[in-house]
Amino acid sequence: MSNELDGIIQVDTDELKGMVNDSASPILIDVREIDEYEESHIPGVPLIPMQTIPAHLEKLDKSKSYVFICRSGARSQNVALYLKNNGFNDVRNYYGGMLSWDGDRQDGLEWMVENTQELYR
Repeated sequence: MSNELDGIIQVDTDELKGMVNDSASPILIDVREIDEYEESHIPGVPLIPMQTIPAHLEKLDKSKSYVFICRSGARSQNVALYLKNNGFNDVRNYYGGMLSWDGDRQDGLEWMVENTQELYR
C-alpha cells in the first residue's frame, strides 16, 4: 500500500510489479548509474542516470505520471522531489529500491534513454 514521504507517493514492490507490464501505468525510470543498471535491472525499464535528469527535464512531459527507481529508494526520492519542484505533479518513488525488488531481473544495458522522446513509444 502506498504512503507518502515529503509529498512524494511511495510505491511498494507489489504495486510496482502491477505497473511493470501495464501500458496504462506510470512511466517507470531507473535513475541509477550505468554499471548498476547493467548488473541488474527490471526488464523493460529504461535508464536515465540521476545526474542526467536536469538535461532531460525540458524533454519530459509534465502531464505524464512517473515512478523512479534506484538501489535503495534514496536517489529516486530525490529525483521525484526535483521534478515535483520543477512543476511535475505526478511523480512517485519506488520505496526500498532494487534492494527490495524480488521480481524478474535482467542484466546488460537494455535501454539507456539518450532522447527522452524514446519513452513515448
